[in-house]
Amino acid sequence: MKITAKDGTEIYYKDWGTGQPIMFHHGWPLSSDDWDAQLMFFLQKGYRVIAHDRRGHGRSSQGSANHNMETYAADVAELTEFLDLKDAIHVGHSTGGGEVIHYVNKYGKGRVAKAVLVSAVTPLMVKTENNPDGVPMEVFDEIRLNTATNRAQYFEDFTMPFYGFNREGAKISQGIRDNWWRQGMMGGINAHYYGIAAFSEFDFSEDLKNVDIPVLVLHGEDDQIVPFEISGKKAVTLLKNGKLISYPGFPHGMPATEAATINADILSFIQS
Repeated sequence: MKITAKDGTEIYYKDWGTGQPIMFHHGWPLSSDDWDAQLMFFLQKGYRVIAHDRRGHGRSSQGSANHNMETYAADVAELTEFLDLKDAIHVGHSTGGGEVIHYVNKYGKGRVAKAVLVSAVTPLMVKTENNPDGVPMEVFDEIRLNTATNRAQYFEDFTMPFYGFNREGAKISQGIRDNWWRQGMMGGINAHYYGIAAFSEFDFSEDLKNVDIPVLVLHGEDDQIVPFEISGKKAVTLLKNGKLISYPGFPHGMPATEAATINADILSFIQS
């Protein structure tokens, strides 16, 4: 199913089941398919599950403009209004975690009950004067260069640290790697290129500080993509009503590799 955003971009979404709505927000450069393990789990628990492909990603249209966090959150607002979601739980992974907290702060009043940030890019990834322990800009420039010039091979290689498959003794799932690559290559290269600034340079500190609803922060301590020390550990200190669960050894892509643990902790938070 699709809706058309104000600027004409078509946003693809899935909407299954009935009950309290849970909306899932995927990471860069993926699609709503990355939430398969969560969509099935929560659907079978009696929830209504919704997941969308961010503009330029997956099956949403590949326009040339507005690949930025402000527009991502505005698209979510349009979709939640169209679906008339109330008392909703919003769950975001990585870039999607930033999208969730920015949406909740700017548009979510009266519609959102709780939020979950999984391996999220909040509060700010890039190293700046005010964020001295952030990731140096050179790292993101390298991601930009490889995305622009060598995307197919770069995306293949990216799956190894993403899922911790480069760690000694790791049990590598080729299917998980292939599925990541498939989702990535479905999206538009320009959306992926410009989306790097959206996840690395957007400062979510004020969003985190201003949100009153309960927020669960889940982060793997062996996250090689969004390091725990500069993200999950910091984000929870800015929240008024935050709870942190960190997992020794878990990778960035833990919703896929550690779905049973992640799903159980999200369910417990929703029901609490």
